[in-house]
Amino acid sequence: MATVKAVMGNLTVAERQVLTAVNSGASSLSFVGSGFIVLCYFLFKQLRKFSFKLVFYLALSDMCCSFFSIIGDPSKGFFCYAQGYTTHFFCLASFLWTTTIAFTLHRTVVRHKTDVEDLEPMFHLYVWGTSGVMTVIRSIANNHEHLSRLGTWCWAQTGHTGKVVHFITFYAPLWGAILFNGVTYFQVIRMLNNATRMAVGMSERSYQPDPRSDMKALNRWGYYPLILIGSWFFGTINRIHDVIEPGHKIFWLSVLDVGMAQLMGLFNSIAYGLNSSVRRAIYERLDLLPEWSQRWLPKSSKSRGQQQDSELVSLKIQDQQ
Repeated sequence: MATVKAVMGNLTVAERQVLTAVNSGASSLSFVGSGFIVLCYFLFKQLRKFSFKLVFYLALSDMCCSFFSIIGDPSKGFFCYAQGYTTHFFCLASFLWTTTIAFTLHRTVVRHKTDVEDLEPMFHLYVWGTSGVMTVIRSIANNHEHLSRLGTWCWAQTGHTGKVVHFITFYAPLWGAILFNGVTYFQVIRMLNNATRMAVGMSERSYQPDPRSDMKALNRWGYYPLILIGSWFFGTINRIHDVIEPGHKIFWLSVLDVGMAQLMGLFNSIAYGLNSSVRRAIYERLDLLPEWSQRWLPKSSKSRGQQQDSELVSLKIQDQQ
């Protein structure tokens, strides 16, 4: 992963071991979280709709990124390249898939288009193609070698050119995705807020929207851009610091860099994957358990899962106008 390779520097052996443990622990959590979403997609047929299919591709990218971050470098040159480039590829794909989700929501809610499913081939070309091109460009000025004293790290020896290429191929697309998602969700939330106020003003008690459900959905969308910011803020600061003072590494910043970046998969699985549709599918499957085992389950779980048919519950407001 791009973050992992640039944080070791002049750190002591003990500090490097801490970073290795943080990397493995955070990556394992992300792998489990994203793997759970992938498993739900295969287990529950009712989830195989286009909107959740995009979440599935996001979780799959996160799972692959976490997996290759965990296994590290098998101490062979070829595998060192493979480990470094696969993590770069799938991490790029991860936040690029978030832009397709934002684009789909914007096209459906703001532009009132119904052709988003027809755009799936273009989404694949955009995500996998961009990730592939950026990963190939990243090889410029990079000289990979294995650091045997660390055991699991594949280090990228980069000079000034390598650092510039690193920013261009990873952090430029990253912050471009953050900006795009932020603007897109702002427009979607503003659109639905206006629709809610209009529906309330025009209704005559025959339709009364649930403001708590609407605001829950709106607030959830507002958190999506914050996931990328929170995951990569410290990594960006660490890269800038590395350019300014290349021979000096800040340990606590490196810990936050590696830890938060590797938790991106977990954050995505919670925010994008654990929506009401997934919870309802799980609760319906739990209903098949023997009655004695259901006594141990929260009584309100099922009712909470049935309150919303999807995270796009606010779209019903527009249908009533």
